[in-house]
Amino acid sequence: MNKKIMLLSMTLLLVLIISMTIAIMVGSVSVTPIHVWKVILSKIPIVQNSIEQDWSRSQEIIIWQIRVPRVLLAAIVGAGLAIAGAAIQALVRNSIAEPYILGISSGATVGATAVIILGAFSFLGVYALSVSAFIGSLTAMALVFFLARVGGRVSVFRLLLSGMAVSFILSAISNFILMTSKQEGGMKAVMYWMLGSLAGAKWSNLLIPTVIFIVVFALLWLHYRSLNLLLLGEEAAVTLGVNLQQFRIQLILLVSLLTGVLVAVSGSIGFVGLIIPHIVRLIVGSNHKYVIPISALFGAIFLVWADALARIIIAPEEMPIGIITAFCGGPFFIWLLRRNNYSFGEGD
Repeated sequence: MNKKIMLLSMTLLLVLIISMTIAIMVGSVSVTPIHVWKVILSKIPIVQNSIEQDWSRSQEIIIWQIRVPRVLLAAIVGAGLAIAGAAIQALVRNSIAEPYILGISSGATVGATAVIILGAFSFLGVYALSVSAFIGSLTAMALVFFLARVGGRVSVFRLLLSGMAVSFILSAISNFILMTSKQEGGMKAVMYWMLGSLAGAKWSNLLIPTVIFIVVFALLWLHYRSLNLLLLGEEAAVTLGVNLQQFRIQLILLVSLLTGVLVAVSGSIGFVGLIIPHIVRLIVGSNHKYVIPISALFGAIFLVWADALARIIIAPEEMPIGIITAFCGGPFFIWLLRRNNYSFGEGD
């Protein structure tokens, strides 16, 4: 099994590199893969002196300043949303849970909208958007779990209904902030941002989501045994040594932090956390030692291609990436609901 997983991981990593190269190549100005890699390698101190510069200044700006940070951000956001979905599904022991469906993304959207339109947390400077989105996502997740928990038990049915209700309320708050705002530029930016977009990707935007992703990924992977034990049920998990209350709080904080930071830089992108972990479990099973890293790779590949399509479909205009993921996720969600032979923990 380990050899198969290793081979799968290496294959997915190669596919990711190829996908990112193609995504950098395509656009209003096409560039060759040779130029893509020459420009990238020319920025690495160890090998830069051995690279012959046969590209124009405009090509370098397009590749290095515009497309490379955007494609890297797409990979990070895709990987982050995928592992967030995997963690939430383990937490509630159901495959149809994910940050977007449970209203966590809507909470982050309220926080980010408050920063963009109202200037909330402006004293935090460049960190204002991330902090506000994190607080919003954490508040939303806490509300959903509070409403869904009856008699000390979380019902999947109540969880979904609570997520929808909280999502509607938070979306209404975001829309109210927009409607009462007189900042036309800010309103347009928020509306486009609500549908998900990586158009604002810059090198300066990559640091925080990258660091948060690495930290959350490492913590989730290190606790893969506890995630596996959650699938056995509350009583079994406690019997086998999991401090359930503490671990749940840790998971909620980690997922809220990751989702909030990602929504802050990419907007509200749905269904990645639903589609990817489910596909991965069908391939490698439910062991989170493999689910977490493979989901990250699959998620990165998926969003890199989704972003590339968003730039190509209505070129020279750009389609919000959330529309692409919704076109994929909506039918997938319906198919998942209609399936009877897929088991993941207990359902209600």
